[in-house]
Amino acid sequence: MINFSMGEVNHLVVVKFKEGVVVDDIIKGLEKLASEIDAVKSFVWGQDAESHEMLRQGFTHAFLMTFTNKEDFDAFQSHPNHLEFSATFSSAIEKVVLLDFPAVVVKPQVKPVEEEEAVVKPAAEEPAAPAA
Repeated sequence: MINFSMGEVNHLVVVKFKEGVVVDDIIKGLEKLASEIDAVKSFVWGQDAESHEMLRQGFTHAFLMTFTNKEDFDAFQSHPNHLEFSATFSSAIEKVVLLDFPAVVVKPQVKPVEEEEAVVKPAAEEPAAPAA
């Protein structure tokens, strides 16, 4: 059994939509869902741009939600908005792979240098005007 007590939990969904589905509507629904539920720490998505068909097996989109802990993930899973949207989402997909897993950070995100400098260094003061 996987130990979910170690921190962040990821909810990864990879899909192939049914023919004729208005994908933009589904994506807007997911974005709305993620913004409405406080338990969702972050939400990112993307459409495959370069994989060979043989390797992607028809899957076209990936969606990743991150939760601070297992409790937040559980709250999301049982949230009425999630339950309602799941029916819409399920009816739009032909194939799906879904993985829920604890995050194992190998290389943490690095803040861009300008962000670090803004946090670490106070703003430079104006030089004093020369005495007359």
